[in-house]
Amino acid sequence: MSKEQILADLKTAIETWNIKLAQDSTKKAIEEKIDVKEIVEFGLGRGMEQIGIRFDRAEIYLPQVVAASKTMEAALKILEPIMTAGDGALRGTVVMGTVEGDIHEIGKNVCCAMLRGAGFNVIDIGPDATSQDFLDAAEDHDAQVLGGSALMTTTLEAQRELVIAVKEADAPYKTIFGGAPCSKKWCDEIGADGYSATGGEIVDLVKSLIKG
Repeated sequence: MSKEQILADLKTAIETWNIKLAQDSTKKAIEEKIDVKEIVEFGLGRGMEQIGIRFDRAEIYLPQVVAASKTMEAALKILEPIMTAGDGALRGTVVMGTVEGDIHEIGKNVCCAMLRGAGFNVIDIGPDATSQDFLDAAEDHDAQVLGGSALMTTTLEAQRELVIAVKEADAPYKTIFGGAPCSKKWCDEIGADGYSATGGEIVDLVKSLIKG
């Protein structure tokens, strides 16, 4: 089987949330000695990109995104020994959480799935996460980016508090935010490093920040 076909099968596996196809194709990719970055970026990641596009167009909904994410995780589990042994095959580490006082997780979960699909190590600290929770997780996992979601106007201030906490700690982490009441104008106002309106946008945003 050609490299192109294996990568195409990996993409299809994610788009159709076919865990067995994802596992079988990942094993074939390893057997054929395809570089793990290519497996993630041009195979699995391309599938997640399509999932993101379809989700943003409301062609599919959260259960399908979660199913695709679980398919991705099954493939990544097979790749994990190679990733951890290799020379930084993962692109970087992102801590994701819903900010303090907010328990909504749908948007965050979509973003986590997209980032994992693009080859990032994602540490999900869940809902109602304090600024200290973000900082502790970032330190424990050597993260580069902190992503905080707010789905209520009343919890937007917690995003500002996270930016302040990062500055007060003199930490090197980049801060990015999203959520229904959040906007680019708000992120600019509080001094965040980026804003993502959708799960589909977050991958390019994080790529640009980690490269920078």
